Amino acid sequence: MAKKILTVQYVSLSGTDMSACCDSCELELESEAKDVTTFGSAGWKEFLSGLKSGNLKIKVKQEFTASVDGFFYGIFGTVVAFAVRADQAAVSATNPEFTGYILANQYNPLTGSVGDDAQMSLSFPTSAAVARATS
Repeated sequence: MAKKILTVQYVSLSGTDMSACCDSCELELESEAKDVTTFGSAGWKEFLSGLKSGNLKIKVKQEFTASVDGFFYGIFGTVVAFAVRADQAAVSATNPEFTGYILANQYNPLTGSVGDDAQMSLSFPTSAAVARATS
């Protein structure tokens, strides 16, 4: 079985490559489990897939520059495109790209304690479908 160490993830928001300031990226996709159990289910619960949703979580090294602080403040409160993949290499069957839209409904520019590096942990809900491409 092939294994993968994440060292050069690709993170793009609103068409801007943010990989150089991110040190963590997590895309969560979920489908509601709708209970459709009936008396005919023989004592077992049955489920069907309901609405789907997603969440993009990133950790960003904060810089109070136009390229980081200004960028995230600028997209705050808007829906923007995103693209993420495990590696910055070309999209392929072994490096799929996930794309869609997120609502940038969160911005916490100041987080940390004495001696900590300045970073932000951001979590954005997806807005509409998330696509997976392999070419």
